[in-house]
Amino acid sequence: MATEKVIEIEGLKKSFGDKTVLNGMSLFVNKGENLVILGKSGTGKSVTIKCIAGLLTQDEGSLKVFGEEVKNMNEEQLKALRNRIGFLFQSAALYDSMTVRENLAFPLKRVAHLKDKEQIEALCIEVLEAVGLEDAIDKMPADLSGGMRKRMGLARTLILKPEIILYDEPTTGLDTITSREISKLILDMQERYQTSAVIITHDMSCAKITADKVMVMNEGKCVAEGNYEELENSSDQFIQSFFK
Repeated sequence: MATEKVIEIEGLKKSFGDKTVLNGMSLFVNKGENLVILGKSGTGKSVTIKCIAGLLTQDEGSLKVFGEEVKNMNEEQLKALRNRIGFLFQSAALYDSMTVRENLAFPLKRVAHLKDKEQIEALCIEVLEAVGLEDAIDKMPADLSGGMRKRMGLARTLILKPEIILYDEPTTGLDTITSREISKLILDMQERYQTSAVIITHDMSCAKITADKVMVMNEGKCVAEGNYEELENSSDQFIQSFFK
């Protein structure tokens, strides 16, 4: 039985002015798989996931999500695609003037166009329970710790039931224990909601916990791919530098 690929990238190139950021990038993500991308700053990791979400368009190459070429999509198709993709930013991107409940209800009203208050409340409670934040429903973002904000950001990403989640440095700025909790939560979400994910991280503990597959980027393209143990035991000096 063939495995369904939810993301397929082949020979992707992207430049900004005279600076080439992606230079022949290729990767694929199977349905239900967590792919961790490692690489030095500025090597094109964030640009890759922005292309996947249709926030940037490549100059060359092919990028298919759910079997459809993203660059050929019109605005309506892009909107529908983004409804199936969750994007967890480093900052968690919460609205500081809204309570936790209002932050969660906002995409349900604006994107999913839900009007039933009981249905909205039930969905808010479901995702808060999933991330262990049900007691924080009436708090303001300013009252949440860094780890709680990350959980809250994940809850808001999950509320639209995305099939793919793109994580941009999900454990940045967190202490070791909280980082491990967030990493395990990513794994829980994969199992509970059958999500596929691309995870950009410099946190090797996060990579080890969450990855089904690890990819190393250098100078805008993939230079190594395998499971965590395979890459950890690589004889290549550049790849080894991430595991020390």
